[in-house]
Amino acid sequence: MDLLGNLALGFGVALQGINLLYAFFGVLLGTLIGVLPGIGPVATIAMLLPVTFTLPPVSALIMLAGIYYGAQYGGSTTAILVNLPGESSSVVTTLDGYQMARQGRAGPALGIAAIGSFIAGTFATFLIALAAPPLADVALKFGPAEYFSLMVLGLIAATVLAHGSLIKAIAMVVLGLLLGLVGTDVNSGVARFNFAIPELSDGIGFVTVAMGMFGIAEIVANLDTAEKREVFTAKLTHLLPTAKDFKDSAGAITRGTLLGSALGILPGGGALLASFAAYTLEKKAAKDASRFGKGDIRGVAGPESANNAGAQTSFIPLLTLGIPSNAVMALMIGAMMIQGIAPGPQVMTEKPDLFWGMIASMWVGNLMLVILNLPMIGLWIKLLTVPYRLLYPAILLFCCIGVYSVNNSTFDIFLMVGFAVLGYVCVKLACEPAPLILGFILGPMMEENLRRALLLSRGNPMTFLEKPISATLLAIAALLLLVVVAPAVRQKREEAFQE
Repeated sequence: MDLLGNLALGFGVALQGINLLYAFFGVLLGTLIGVLPGIGPVATIAMLLPVTFTLPPVSALIMLAGIYYGAQYGGSTTAILVNLPGESSSVVTTLDGYQMARQGRAGPALGIAAIGSFIAGTFATFLIALAAPPLADVALKFGPAEYFSLMVLGLIAATVLAHGSLIKAIAMVVLGLLLGLVGTDVNSGVARFNFAIPELSDGIGFVTVAMGMFGIAEIVANLDTAEKREVFTAKLTHLLPTAKDFKDSAGAITRGTLLGSALGILPGGGALLASFAAYTLEKKAAKDASRFGKGDIRGVAGPESANNAGAQTSFIPLLTLGIPSNAVMALMIGAMMIQGIAPGPQVMTEKPDLFWGMIASMWVGNLMLVILNLPMIGLWIKLLTVPYRLLYPAILLFCCIGVYSVNNSTFDIFLMVGFAVLGYVCVKLACEPAPLILGFILGPMMEENLRRALLLSRGNPMTFLEKPISATLLAIAALLLLVVVAPAVRQKREEAFQE
């Protein structure tokens, strides 16, 4: 009964005119940046963080969430029609989706991607509604020691699941932790690592780092890989899949939804890991795997269902524990902090309208996406013809205006440029920036909980091992690190990411 009452409260909030407007704007913008290859939800959310200052908290978070799962829809359009993944989680959709387009079946491919995404999104929304309250109740029993250990586990898991070299991922996390320490120490009032620069007394701004590392660096890097796009539009008819298409893809949608929902909760997981795992699962489950890569509709249905389910269930650790599971969730935590909301289990009790309103808005947003995407395919195709070099100056200008508007400081613009250079270097060195932003967000929170735990235990470091939950979390983190460092596992991990 409580669940029904909470959902009723959530839909009451989500269906308010202002929140419906921002949900619509979020999913529309998410689809747009999903269609345009190379931009992605991380860069877009980073650029829009300054805008959230002027919005009500519920509306701001509903809009940002809509951008994230809307991008999963839009990414499939580009993957199927252009053979370029508009969003990283749509990479595997290109394998069979593009082949279907070449065979004149782009319509059914786009149709099943939208339908699978809607089914997965609906299931994931109800899963969040069911799982969040008990998880939040458990989290309320956490003390400083348990929170510190949970954050250690989250960072290690995110590092293990990051692409590329494990050493580089660890280095990026450590760099993020160090950047989070810049500023005035809360306890002693002593300035730390600010090099006597007054503007750094309050620390490095989250918006500045996010815009530099994602808003500019990745977009500049994408200019290097501009490709000529061949869009298959000649036979784009009959968007509704046939009865045989539904029969063939029903199992793939179910498996992708369940797998994506589970993997989305993991730190470092989310839509990207879910889509790759779903494609691998479909190849294993198929009696004849030779059809994959040649236009098999299951190769579209499974990954597209999984990435949307993973995108939405990644909100579970954010809303219940206040822990980001990927870079987008880290930006969402930044948006909550900008609005003066402390992320964690207390959000459910202190701001139930925000908590349940976000959950209900996901279902509303998924419905909007189905209504928006299929009739507007023609518009998205026209957007694909916009030269990327024309988009870049506008994005750069928007980033500079956004960063300046936060503190009316030109220093922040120069700092953003510095992080943009750092981000570009990281891209060229194959160092994924996501672990850095996770370390930057979690660093101050880890330090605060570490100090509290040591103060309560009068400086006894064994307190982290004496508390059962904390000891279990640290043991899992240590085991995870030891397993992935093992030569055989490390080789398999590298082969998997290479594939």
